[in-house]
Amino acid sequence: MRLKDRAAIVTGAASGIGKATAQLFAEEGAKVLAVDLPDKGLASSHANVVTFEKSVGDRDAADAIIGEAIKRFGKLDILMNNAGVSSSTRIEAMTEEIWQREININLSAQMRLCQKALPHLKESPAGRIVNVASVMAEGTDYGLSAYCASKAGVAGLTRTLALELGKFGITANYLEPGAIKTGMTSGLWDARPDIAEIWAKKAALRRLGQPIDLARAALFLASDDGGFVTGHGLVVDGGLMLRV
Repeated sequence: MRLKDRAAIVTGAASGIGKATAQLFAEEGAKVLAVDLPDKGLASSHANVVTFEKSVGDRDAADAIIGEAIKRFGKLDILMNNAGVSSSTRIEAMTEEIWQREININLSAQMRLCQKALPHLKESPAGRIVNVASVMAEGTDYGLSAYCASKAGVAGLTRTLALELGKFGITANYLEPGAIKTGMTSGLWDARPDIAEIWAKKAALRRLGQPIDLARAALFLASDDGGFVTGHGLVVDGGLMLRV
């Protein structure tokens, strides 16, 4: 019960990392607001999980999501920004619409939620921000320039938050997932098992990551166990980047 009596928000919670994290946080005693799009099949995975359908990319999303959490729980201790999108588009074919969509959802939405959550996190005895970046923030040759740029931005944003918010006792950290079988990526892995095998073999642990692997890392950062860790990017990749 490492999160007993704490209130959390987890975005992108209909599947993958977000769903696993919402479930684990609830099992560890937190009350969780699970947020995702209306068409994603969002459902409560535990008695302590309540759902809220909203696109984090909407301009009013931060006010709506934070407001719902306060209405439901009366407080906020943990914000996990997990929602994200990705598309494979080479620079030559990049459009303003594609670029802005990924920057907005993957980066700007995180900033807005952190900003709106701040007054409530300041009141918490253990305020925690856990943002989801990616090992792809380092760059890759897969037509993911917008995705990589947005995730690099998440890293920079989170480190800055750690410096600005430390005086309030709030920690801010980010996860760097490697090749994980999530709602965003499972279609590729299932359709192309040969590609899945290649990426699994690249990892030192010789497998793709599972959502629970990230959820456990998020739990560490959100709990008292991670209370003296801030501004840190926790790589959860099974040793993938050791070979890159």
